[in-house]
Amino acid sequence: MTIIIILSLLLLASLLPHLTFTAHVNVGIVNGTKAKPHSRPYMVSLQVDKEHICGGFLISDEFVLTAAHCRNNDQKLTAVVGAHNLKNENEGSVGIRVKSYFKHPDFRTAKGVRNDIMLLQLKRKIKPSKHVNLISLPNKKSINKKDPDCSVAGWGLLAMNGPKSDLLMEANVKIMDTATCKKEWKNKFSNSQMMCAYGYGGSCKGDSGGPLVCGNTAVGVTSFGDTEHCNSPDYPNVYTKISPYLPWIHKKMRNVKLIYWKKKGNVFS
Repeated sequence: MTIIIILSLLLLASLLPHLTFTAHVNVGIVNGTKAKPHSRPYMVSLQVDKEHICGGFLISDEFVLTAAHCRNNDQKLTAVVGAHNLKNENEGSVGIRVKSYFKHPDFRTAKGVRNDIMLLQLKRKIKPSKHVNLISLPNKKSINKKDPDCSVAGWGLLAMNGPKSDLLMEANVKIMDTATCKKEWKNKFSNSQMMCAYGYGGSCKGDSGGPLVCGNTAVGVTSFGDTEHCNSPDYPNVYTKISPYLPWIHKKMRNVKLIYWKKKGNVFS
C-alpha cells in the first residue's frame, strides 16, 4: 500500500508542470490578459467584410490612426468603435465606413518598412461616450524615461498561426533602448521613425495599427515583428513613432476640415 501511495504522488508531481503550463495557453494578445470591457474606448477594429484585419485608435471625432500596411490596394475598410467582444452584436459597438485614406506619402515596404502610418477619415463623426472616446497624442519628441510601463492591445492572434481573439486583449511592455533595438534589427530599423518594446506579452498578427500606449498617451503605432515568432525574444516588436509625424498628422486633418468648410460655403479667417 505504501509503495502504491508513493507511486501515485510521483505521478501527480510529474503532471503538475504540464497542468501549470496548459493553464496559461492562449490567455492573451500573446501571453497577455483580457482587457476590462471598454477600458480602452479609443480602440478601433478595422474590418473587411466583418472580419478583423487590423487595429487602430481614435485621435479625433472623425479620424483614426493606424498603420499604412493595414490597407491593401483598394480595400474598403470599416472602423468598428465601442467594441470589446467582436462577436457580441448586443454590446453597442458601431461600424462606420471609412471615407478617405491617407497613407503617408513616403510609406514603403521594399528593403524594410518605412513611414508605416496612415490616417483614416470616417464617413461621419463619432459622438464621445463611455465606450467610445479619444486618446491623446504626444506633445514632445521623445519618451520620458521616467514614464510608467507602457502597454499594447488588440484583437490579433493569440499565438503564431493560432486563432484570433474575439475579446480585446492587452499586455504590459517596456520601451527598449534604441541601441539594443538597432543591434537586433540592423538596417531594418530606423532610429528617427521607430521604437521597440518588449515584455512577457506582446503584439501578434492582427494587432498591427493598434497603439503603443504610455500613461494616457499613444506614442507609437504597431508596425512589425518577427515573421516566425510572435513577440520574439530575439527580434523585439517595432512601432512607428508618432511624434515625428505630428506635423503631417495635424496638417492633413486641418486641410480636410478646411475643404469641408469650403464645400459648405462657410466663411472663416
